[in-house]
Amino acid sequence: MSTDAPIARFALAALDCPDPLELARFYSRITGWPVAEQTHDGWVELDTGGSGATLAFQRISEGTYTPPEWPGQEHPQRVHFDFDVPDLDAGEAAVLEVGARKHETQPAPDSFRVFLDPLGHPFCLVQG
Repeated sequence: MSTDAPIARFALAALDCPDPLELARFYSRITGWPVAEQTHDGWVELDTGGSGATLAFQRISEGTYTPPEWPGQEHPQRVHFDFDVPDLDAGEAAVLEVGARKHETQPAPDSFRVFLDPLGHPFCLVQG
């Protein structure tokens, strides 16, 4: 095996949350990927139609979820997603309509904007 050969193919990123189906529906509205049929309680994925990596949502016990704080470090983010959009203003209006909140910190609002999903996970819309 060549040392340059990949070891694995990236398949998905999973977010911990108290209600996987609810958070999957939120990200489904953003990506256009449908919510896949649940394979077991506590785990929900979005269906990309086999076109690549996807997002998954994993149930954690009520009361154990602490939303990340960004840019603070008391409860740092563990991951965030970037979504390319052709128009930042239109993208912002659309994600706010489906339940996102715009973060008060906007380091480069002409090229990307930071939002929070309904549970406080940060994500960005990027002029793409």
